[in-house]
Amino acid sequence: MRILAAVLLVLTAAALVFLAVSPPAVAQPTAHRQPLTPKFSKAVAFDVSPALRSLPLGKKHVADPSKLLEIRPEGGPRARSRGYKSGDGALQLLKPAAPTIPAPLLTFEGLSNEDNFNIFGFRVNPPDPNGEVGPNHFVEMINLVFAVYDKAGNLLAGPIDTGSLWTDFAIPDCTDPSGDPVVLYDQFMDRWLLSQFTTSGLNDPTKPFWNCVAVSTSGDPTGTYYRYAFETTSDGIFYFPDYPKYGNWTDSYVLTTREFGPTIEYGIGVYALEKNKMVNGDPNARSVKFFIDGNDPDLLPLVGDGLLPADPDGKQKPKTDTAIPIIGTQDDDASYGATFDALNIWDLFIKWRSTPIASLGLNTQLHTASFDSIFPCTPTSRDCLPQPGIVNTAQYLDILSYRQRPTFRLAYRNFKSYESLVTNQSVEATPGVTHS
Repeated sequence: MRILAAVLLVLTAAALVFLAVSPPAVAQPTAHRQPLTPKFSKAVAFDVSPALRSLPLGKKHVADPSKLLEIRPEGGPRARSRGYKSGDGALQLLKPAAPTIPAPLLTFEGLSNEDNFNIFGFRVNPPDPNGEVGPNHFVEMINLVFAVYDKAGNLLAGPIDTGSLWTDFAIPDCTDPSGDPVVLYDQFMDRWLLSQFTTSGLNDPTKPFWNCVAVSTSGDPTGTYYRYAFETTSDGIFYFPDYPKYGNWTDSYVLTTREFGPTIEYGIGVYALEKNKMVNGDPNARSVKFFIDGNDPDLLPLVGDGLLPADPDGKQKPKTDTAIPIIGTQDDDASYGATFDALNIWDLFIKWRSTPIASLGLNTQLHTASFDSIFPCTPTSRDCLPQPGIVNTAQYLDILSYRQRPTFRLAYRNFKSYESLVTNQSVEATPGVTHS
Protein backbone atom coordinates (compact mmCIF):
# COMPACT_ATOMS: atom_id res chain seq x y z
CA MET A 1 0.00 0.00 0.00
CA ARG A 2 1.53 3.34 -1.05
CA ILE A 3 0.93 6.29 1.23
CA LEU A 4 0.54 9.68 -0.46
CA ALA A 5 1.30 12.73 1.65
CA ALA A 6 -0.99 14.93 -0.41
CA VAL A 7 -4.57 14.98 -1.64
CA LEU A 8 -5.25 11.87 -3.73
CA LEU A 9 -8.43 11.68 -5.80
CA VAL A 10 -9.67 8.15 -6.49
CA LEU A 11 -12.53 7.73 -8.95
CA THR A 12 -14.65 4.59 -8.54
CA ALA A 13 -18.28 3.63 -8.97
CA ALA A 14 -19.19 5.75 -5.98
CA ALA A 15 -21.33 8.75 -5.22
CA LEU A 16 -19.77 11.54 -3.17
CA VAL A 17 -22.30 13.16 -0.88
CA PHE A 18 -21.86 16.72 0.43
CA LEU A 19 -24.31 17.95 2.99
CA ALA A 20 -24.48 21.48 4.36
CA VAL A 21 -25.95 21.08 7.82
CA SER A 22 -26.61 24.78 8.29
CA PRO A 23 -28.77 26.37 6.98
CA PRO A 24 -31.32 23.52 7.16
CA ALA A 25 -32.18 21.66 3.97
CA VAL A 26 -35.63 20.70 2.75
CA ALA A 27 -36.31 17.34 4.32
CA GLN A 28 -38.83 14.55 4.52
CA PRO A 29 -40.86 14.73 7.76
CA THR A 30 -40.14 11.79 10.03
CA ALA A 31 -42.84 9.74 11.69
CA HIS A 32 -43.01 9.60 15.48
CA ARG A 33 -41.30 6.49 16.81
CA GLN A 34 -40.79 4.99 20.23
CA PRO A 35 -37.66 6.56 21.80
CA LEU A 36 -34.57 4.37 21.86
CA THR A 37 -33.37 3.41 25.34
CA PRO A 38 -29.80 4.27 26.42
CA LYS A 39 -27.86 1.58 28.30
CA PHE A 40 -25.06 2.98 30.47
CA SER A 41 -22.14 0.93 31.75
CA LYS A 42 -18.54 1.29 32.91
CA ALA A 43 -15.40 -0.08 31.32
CA VAL A 44 -15.01 -3.70 32.41
CA ALA A 45 -11.21 -3.47 32.43
CA PHE A 46 -8.52 -0.78 32.54
CA ASP A 47 -4.75 -0.49 32.85
CA VAL A 48 -1.73 1.24 31.31
CA SER A 49 0.29 -0.46 28.58
CA PRO A 50 4.05 -0.61 28.22
CA ALA A 51 5.48 1.91 25.76
CA LEU A 52 4.45 0.88 22.28
CA ARG A 53 7.99 1.45 21.03
CA SER A 54 9.15 -1.35 23.37
CA LEU A 55 6.78 -3.98 21.96
CA PRO A 56 8.56 -6.74 20.04
CA LEU A 57 8.17 -7.01 16.30
CA GLY A 58 5.93 -9.80 15.10
CA LYS A 59 7.64 -13.14 14.56
CA LYS A 60 7.84 -14.41 11.02
CA HIS A 61 6.08 -17.64 10.15
CA VAL A 62 6.57 -20.06 7.30
CA ALA A 63 3.27 -21.14 5.78
CA ASP A 64 1.42 -21.79 2.56
CA PRO A 65 1.78 -18.53 0.57
CA SER A 66 -1.63 -19.12 -1.03
CA LYS A 67 -3.45 -19.22 2.31
CA LEU A 68 -6.11 -16.52 2.72
CA LEU A 69 -8.19 -16.15 5.88
CA GLU A 70 -11.67 -14.64 6.07
CA ILE A 71 -11.21 -12.88 9.37
CA ARG A 72 -14.76 -13.38 10.65
CA PRO A 73 -18.12 -14.57 9.36
CA GLU A 74 -20.78 -12.06 8.42
CA GLY A 75 -24.17 -12.35 10.09
CA GLY A 76 -27.47 -10.57 9.91
CA PRO A 77 -29.57 -9.91 6.80
CA ARG A 78 -28.15 -9.31 3.36
CA ALA A 79 -29.70 -6.69 1.11
CA ARG A 80 -30.86 -8.04 -2.23
CA SER A 81 -31.32 -5.98 -5.35
CA ARG A 82 -34.90 -5.50 -6.48
CA GLY A 83 -33.63 -4.64 -9.95
CA TYR A 84 -31.93 -1.60 -11.40
CA LYS A 85 -35.06 0.54 -11.32
CA SER A 86 -34.25 4.09 -10.40
CA GLY A 87 -30.91 4.47 -12.15
CA ASP A 88 -28.18 6.80 -10.95
CA GLY A 89 -29.35 10.38 -10.94
CA ALA A 90 -25.85 11.66 -10.19
CA LEU A 91 -23.97 9.74 -12.90
CA GLN A 92 -21.70 12.06 -14.90
CA LEU A 93 -21.83 11.14 -18.59
CA LEU A 94 -19.27 13.69 -19.78
CA LYS A 95 -15.63 12.94 -19.15
CA PRO A 96 -14.11 15.92 -17.34
CA ALA A 97 -10.83 17.51 -18.29
CA ALA A 98 -7.75 16.11 -16.59
CA PRO A 99 -7.83 17.33 -12.98
CA THR A 100 -5.11 19.74 -11.96
CA ILE A 101 -4.05 17.83 -8.88
CA PRO A 102 -0.62 18.76 -7.52
CA ALA A 103 1.99 16.03 -7.34
CA PRO A 104 2.34 14.39 -3.91
CA LEU A 105 4.92 15.95 -1.62
CA LEU A 106 6.06 12.54 -0.45
CA THR A 107 5.30 8.86 -1.02
CA PHE A 108 6.45 5.86 0.98
CA GLU A 109 5.49 2.23 1.35
CA GLY A 110 3.11 1.51 4.20
CA LEU A 111 1.76 -1.81 5.45
CA SER A 112 0.34 -4.48 3.18
CA ASN A 113 -1.32 -7.87 3.44
CA GLU A 114 2.18 -9.29 3.12
CA ASP A 115 2.85 -8.05 6.66
CA ASN A 116 -0.03 -10.22 7.88
CA PHE A 117 1.56 -13.15 6.09
CA ASN A 118 5.02 -12.43 7.51
CA ILE A 119 3.70 -12.32 11.08
CA PHE A 120 0.82 -14.81 11.10
CA GLY A 121 1.54 -17.06 8.14
CA PHE A 122 -1.60 -16.09 6.25
CA ARG A 123 -3.14 -13.14 4.44
CA VAL A 124 -6.44 -11.62 5.49
CA ASN A 125 -9.58 -10.99 3.47
CA PRO A 126 -10.40 -8.14 3.68
CA PRO A 127 -7.18 -6.45 4.88
CA ASP A 128 -9.15 -3.37 6.10
CA PRO A 129 -6.36 -0.77 5.80
CA ASN A 130 -6.83 2.57 7.55
CA GLY A 131 -4.55 5.27 8.88
CA GLU A 132 -4.46 8.65 10.57
CA VAL A 133 -2.14 11.65 10.42
CA GLY A 134 -1.11 13.74 13.41
CA PRO A 135 1.22 16.74 13.73
CA ASN A 136 4.37 14.60 13.55
CA HIS A 137 3.30 11.02 12.84
CA PHE A 138 1.33 8.70 10.61
CA VAL A 139 -0.19 5.61 12.24
CA GLU A 140 -1.50 2.80 10.05
CA MET A 141 -3.55 -0.25 11.04
CA ILE A 142 -4.62 -3.19 8.90
CA ASN A 143 -5.91 -6.63 9.76
CA LEU A 144 -3.98 -7.70 11.86
CA VAL A 145 -0.94 -5.45 12.36
CA PHE A 146 -0.07 -1.79 12.83
CA ALA A 147 2.91 0.54 12.49
CA VAL A 148 3.99 4.10 13.31
CA TYR A 149 5.90 6.37 10.90
CA ASP A 150 7.22 9.89 11.14
CA LYS A 151 6.05 12.32 8.46
CA ALA A 152 9.20 11.73 6.44
CA GLY A 153 8.13 8.10 6.03
CA ASN A 154 10.60 6.59 8.49
CA LEU A 155 9.31 3.52 10.31
CA LEU A 156 9.39 4.21 14.08
CA ALA A 157 7.54 1.14 15.36
CA GLY A 158 6.24 -2.03 13.76
CA PRO A 159 4.93 -3.91 12.00
CA ILE A 160 3.46 -5.14 15.30
CA ASP A 161 0.73 -7.69 15.95
CA THR A 162 -2.24 -5.52 17.02
CA GLY A 163 -3.18 -7.91 19.81
CA SER A 164 0.21 -7.34 21.45
CA LEU A 165 -0.94 -3.82 22.33
CA TRP A 166 -3.16 -5.55 24.93
CA THR A 167 -0.57 -8.04 26.24
CA ASP A 168 -1.30 -9.00 29.89
CA PHE A 169 -4.60 -7.10 29.79
CA ALA A 170 -7.41 -8.25 32.10
CA ILE A 171 -9.52 -9.22 29.05
CA PRO A 172 -7.26 -11.73 27.27
CA ASP A 173 -9.57 -11.81 24.23
CA CYS A 174 -8.26 -8.33 23.34
CA THR A 175 -4.87 -9.92 22.58
CA ASP A 176 -6.34 -12.19 19.88
CA PRO A 177 -5.78 -11.47 16.17
CA SER A 178 -9.37 -10.32 15.73
CA GLY A 179 -9.24 -7.41 13.32
CA ASP A 180 -11.41 -4.56 12.04
CA PRO A 181 -9.00 -2.06 13.63
CA VAL A 182 -9.55 1.70 13.59
CA VAL A 183 -7.03 4.43 14.43
CA LEU A 184 -8.05 8.03 15.19
CA TYR A 185 -6.04 11.12 16.03
CA ASP A 186 -7.87 13.42 18.46
CA GLN A 187 -6.66 16.89 17.48
CA PHE A 188 -8.59 18.51 20.35
CA MET A 189 -6.75 16.49 23.03
CA ASP A 190 -3.55 15.55 21.14
CA ARG A 191 -4.19 11.85 21.69
CA TRP A 192 -4.25 8.69 19.57
CA LEU A 193 -6.97 6.03 19.72
CA LEU A 194 -6.29 2.47 18.53
CA SER A 195 -8.98 -0.20 18.62
CA GLN A 196 -10.10 -3.65 17.64
CA PHE A 197 -13.00 -5.93 18.57
CA THR A 198 -12.90 -9.46 20.01
CA THR A 199 -14.00 -12.57 18.13
CA SER A 200 -13.55 -15.56 20.45
CA GLY A 201 -17.26 -15.45 21.31
CA LEU A 202 -18.01 -16.52 17.74
CA ASN A 203 -16.68 -19.97 18.66
CA ASP A 204 -17.84 -20.01 22.29
CA PRO A 205 -21.47 -18.93 22.84
CA THR A 206 -20.86 -18.56 26.60
CA LYS A 207 -18.52 -15.61 26.04
CA PRO A 208 -19.48 -11.97 25.46
CA PHE A 209 -17.77 -9.59 23.03
CA TRP A 210 -15.78 -6.45 23.79
CA ASN A 211 -14.62 -3.30 22.05
CA CYS A 212 -10.94 -2.97 23.01
CA VAL A 213 -9.89 0.70 22.99
CA ALA A 214 -6.42 2.12 23.71
CA VAL A 215 -5.91 5.88 24.14
CA SER A 216 -2.37 7.28 24.19
CA THR A 217 -1.21 8.94 27.41
CA SER A 218 0.42 11.74 25.40
CA GLY A 219 0.71 12.99 21.83
CA ASP A 220 3.45 10.42 21.15
CA PRO A 221 1.89 7.36 19.45
CA THR A 222 4.96 5.26 20.31
CA GLY A 223 4.48 5.82 24.05
CA THR A 224 2.17 4.25 26.64
CA TYR A 225 -1.61 3.82 26.32
CA TYR A 226 -4.59 3.73 28.65
CA ARG A 227 -6.28 0.42 27.80
CA TYR A 228 -10.03 -0.10 28.12
CA ALA A 229 -12.55 -2.82 27.31
CA PHE A 230 -16.27 -2.12 26.88
CA GLU A 231 -18.76 -4.98 26.71
CA THR A 232 -21.35 -5.05 23.91
CA THR A 233 -24.03 -7.20 25.58
CA SER A 234 -27.61 -5.87 25.29
CA ASP A 235 -30.58 -7.29 27.20
CA GLY A 236 -28.59 -10.42 28.00
CA ILE A 237 -27.70 -11.12 24.35
CA PHE A 238 -24.03 -11.35 23.34
CA TYR A 239 -23.85 -9.13 20.25
CA PHE A 240 -20.84 -9.30 17.95
CA PRO A 241 -19.86 -5.66 17.10
CA ASP A 242 -18.96 -6.08 13.44
CA TYR A 243 -17.84 -3.26 11.14
CA PRO A 244 -16.87 -0.80 13.92
CA LYS A 245 -16.45 2.83 12.84
CA TYR A 246 -15.19 5.52 15.22
CA GLY A 247 -15.58 9.27 15.37
CA ASN A 248 -14.22 11.99 17.63
CA TRP A 249 -16.36 14.69 19.29
CA THR A 250 -15.94 17.31 21.99
CA ASP A 251 -16.47 15.08 25.04
CA SER A 252 -17.10 11.64 23.53
CA TYR A 253 -15.56 9.07 21.27
CA VAL A 254 -18.44 7.73 19.18
CA LEU A 255 -18.65 4.21 17.77
CA THR A 256 -21.14 2.58 15.41
CA THR A 257 -21.33 -1.16 14.75
CA ARG A 258 -23.31 -3.70 12.72
CA GLU A 259 -24.31 -6.23 15.38
CA PHE A 260 -25.71 -9.73 15.29
CA GLY A 261 -26.47 -12.28 17.99
CA PRO A 262 -26.28 -16.08 18.13
CA THR A 263 -29.49 -16.72 16.16
CA ILE A 264 -31.67 -14.17 14.34
CA GLU A 265 -30.79 -11.09 16.42
CA TYR A 266 -29.59 -8.15 14.32
CA GLY A 267 -29.29 -4.40 14.63
CA ILE A 268 -27.06 -1.34 14.60
CA GLY A 269 -25.15 -0.34 17.73
CA VAL A 270 -24.42 3.31 18.50
CA TYR A 271 -22.02 3.93 21.40
CA ALA A 272 -20.52 6.99 23.08
CA LEU A 273 -17.42 6.61 25.28
CA GLU A 274 -16.59 9.10 28.03
CA LYS A 275 -13.60 10.81 26.46
CA ASN A 276 -12.54 13.17 29.26
CA LYS A 277 -12.07 10.27 31.66
CA MET A 278 -10.35 8.09 29.07
CA VAL A 279 -7.70 10.65 28.12
CA ASN A 280 -6.94 11.13 31.83
CA GLY A 281 -6.65 7.43 32.58
CA ASP A 282 -9.73 7.16 34.79
CA PRO A 283 -10.65 3.46 35.22
CA ASN A 284 -14.31 4.44 35.75
CA ALA A 285 -14.82 5.75 32.21
CA ARG A 286 -18.39 5.12 31.13
CA SER A 287 -20.09 4.20 27.89
CA VAL A 288 -23.63 4.44 26.62
CA LYS A 289 -25.13 2.14 24.00
CA PHE A 290 -28.21 2.41 21.83
CA PHE A 291 -29.35 -0.67 19.93
CA ILE A 292 -31.49 -0.08 16.83
CA ASP A 293 -33.32 -3.34 16.21
CA GLY A 294 -32.93 -4.43 12.60
CA ASN A 295 -35.72 -6.99 13.01
CA ASP A 296 -38.18 -4.11 13.37
CA PRO A 297 -39.56 -3.58 9.83
CA ASP A 298 -40.01 0.13 10.53
CA LEU A 299 -36.38 0.58 11.60
CA LEU A 300 -34.53 -1.68 9.12
CA PRO A 301 -35.00 0.64 6.10
CA LEU A 302 -33.62 3.55 8.15
CA VAL A 303 -30.38 1.86 9.21
CA GLY A 304 -29.84 -0.88 6.63
CA ASP A 305 -26.36 -2.27 7.16
CA GLY A 306 -24.78 0.51 9.15
CA LEU A 307 -24.47 4.11 10.31
CA LEU A 308 -21.46 6.43 10.47
CA PRO A 309 -20.48 8.82 13.29
CA ALA A 310 -19.15 12.29 12.52
CA ASP A 311 -15.37 12.75 12.80
CA PRO A 312 -14.11 16.37 12.75
CA ASP A 313 -11.44 17.84 10.49
CA GLY A 314 -9.56 20.99 11.47
CA LYS A 315 -9.05 22.57 14.88
CA GLN A 316 -12.42 24.32 15.17
CA LYS A 317 -14.50 22.31 17.61
CA PRO A 318 -18.18 21.61 17.04
CA LYS A 319 -20.47 24.14 18.66
CA THR A 320 -21.16 23.56 22.34
CA ASP A 321 -24.11 21.29 23.10
CA THR A 322 -24.78 20.48 19.44
CA ALA A 323 -25.98 17.01 18.55
CA ILE A 324 -23.46 14.49 17.26
CA PRO A 325 -24.50 13.68 13.66
CA ILE A 326 -24.92 10.00 12.81
CA ILE A 327 -25.69 9.28 9.15
CA GLY A 328 -27.05 6.35 7.18
CA THR A 329 -28.61 5.83 3.76
CA GLN A 330 -31.66 4.06 2.41
CA ASP A 331 -32.19 2.64 -1.07
CA ASP A 332 -35.55 1.82 -2.64
CA ASP A 333 -33.81 -0.63 -5.01
CA ALA A 334 -32.61 -2.75 -2.07
CA SER A 335 -34.77 -5.28 -0.26
CA TYR A 336 -35.00 -3.63 3.17
CA GLY A 337 -38.29 -1.87 2.52
CA ALA A 338 -37.31 1.73 1.75
CA THR A 339 -39.77 3.55 -0.51
CA PHE A 340 -37.38 6.32 -1.63
CA ASP A 341 -33.64 7.07 -1.71
CA ALA A 342 -32.38 9.26 1.12
CA LEU A 343 -29.73 10.25 3.62
CA ASN A 344 -30.99 9.58 7.14
CA ILE A 345 -29.61 11.95 9.76
CA TRP A 346 -29.71 10.89 13.40
CA ASP A 347 -28.94 13.11 16.39
CA LEU A 348 -26.97 11.72 19.34
CA PHE A 349 -27.03 13.77 22.55
CA ILE A 350 -24.95 12.85 25.61
CA LYS A 351 -24.27 14.65 28.90
CA TRP A 352 -21.63 13.02 31.10
CA ARG A 353 -23.05 14.19 34.42
CA SER A 354 -22.84 12.28 37.70
CA THR A 355 -26.11 10.79 36.46
CA PRO A 356 -25.57 10.87 32.69
CA ILE A 357 -28.32 11.43 30.15
CA ALA A 358 -28.38 10.48 26.48
CA SER A 359 -30.77 10.26 23.55
CA LEU A 360 -30.63 9.08 19.95
CA GLY A 361 -33.31 9.90 17.42
CA LEU A 362 -33.88 10.27 13.70
CA ASN A 363 -33.74 13.99 12.96
CA THR A 364 -34.60 14.10 9.28
CA GLN A 365 -34.45 12.35 5.92
CA LEU A 366 -32.88 14.17 2.97
CA HIS A 367 -34.00 13.01 -0.46
CA THR A 368 -31.06 12.35 -2.79
CA ALA A 369 -30.60 11.79 -6.48
CA SER A 370 -31.67 8.23 -7.26
CA PHE A 371 -29.07 5.49 -6.75
CA ASP A 372 -28.77 1.69 -6.56
CA SER A 373 -26.48 0.48 -3.78
CA ILE A 374 -26.52 -3.26 -4.59
CA PHE A 375 -24.03 -4.12 -7.34
CA PRO A 376 -24.16 -7.67 -8.80
CA CYS A 377 -20.70 -9.18 -8.32
CA THR A 378 -19.47 -12.52 -9.68
CA PRO A 379 -18.35 -14.71 -8.06
CA THR A 380 -18.19 -12.63 -4.84
CA SER A 381 -18.21 -8.99 -3.81
CA ARG A 382 -14.71 -9.41 -2.38
CA ASP A 383 -13.20 -9.73 -5.89
CA CYS A 384 -15.36 -7.52 -8.05
CA LEU A 385 -13.90 -4.21 -9.22
CA PRO A 386 -11.45 -4.53 -12.17
CA GLN A 387 -8.09 -2.79 -11.94
CA PRO A 388 -5.84 -1.52 -14.76
CA GLY A 389 -3.39 -4.20 -15.86
CA ILE A 390 -4.92 -6.90 -13.63
CA VAL A 391 -6.23 -9.97 -15.47
CA ASN A 392 -6.56 -12.33 -12.49
CA THR A 393 -10.12 -11.79 -11.24
CA ALA A 394 -9.08 -13.03 -7.78
CA GLN A 395 -7.06 -9.80 -7.50
CA TYR A 396 -9.99 -7.48 -8.20
CA LEU A 397 -11.06 -5.12 -5.42
CA ASP A 398 -13.92 -5.42 -2.96
CA ILE A 399 -16.73 -3.31 -4.44
CA LEU A 400 -18.37 -2.67 -1.03
CA SER A 401 -21.64 -2.24 -2.92
CA TYR A 402 -23.49 -5.15 -1.38
CA ARG A 403 -24.60 -3.29 1.73
CA GLN A 404 -27.02 -0.43 2.30
CA ARG A 405 -24.63 1.87 4.13
CA PRO A 406 -22.22 4.76 3.61
CA THR A 407 -18.55 3.93 3.96
CA PHE A 408 -15.96 5.29 6.39
CA ARG A 409 -15.58 8.06 7.12
CA LEU A 410 -18.09 10.87 7.84
CA ALA A 411 -15.89 13.98 7.76
CA TYR A 412 -17.26 16.93 9.75
CA ARG A 413 -15.96 20.49 9.62
CA ASN A 414 -17.05 23.61 11.50
CA PHE A 415 -16.57 26.71 9.34
CA LYS A 416 -18.02 28.91 12.12
CA SER A 417 -20.74 30.38 9.90
CA TYR A 418 -21.83 26.90 8.79
CA GLU A 419 -20.96 23.23 9.26
CA SER A 420 -20.46 20.51 6.65
CA LEU A 421 -20.45 16.73 6.41
CA VAL A 422 -18.85 14.66 3.62
CA THR A 423 -19.12 10.91 3.13
CA ASN A 424 -19.31 8.41 0.26
CA GLN A 425 -21.01 5.20 -0.81
CA SER A 426 -20.38 2.66 -3.54
CA VAL A 427 -23.23 2.42 -6.05
CA GLU A 428 -24.10 0.71 -9.32
CA ALA A 429 -23.56 3.34 -12.01
CA THR A 430 -25.32 1.44 -14.82
CA PRO A 431 -26.75 -2.10 -14.85
CA GLY A 432 -23.94 -4.55 -14.12
CA VAL A 433 -21.21 -2.09 -15.10
CA THR A 434 -18.75 -0.15 -12.98
CA HIS A 435 -17.87 3.36 -14.09
CA SER A 436 -15.08 5.75 -13.26
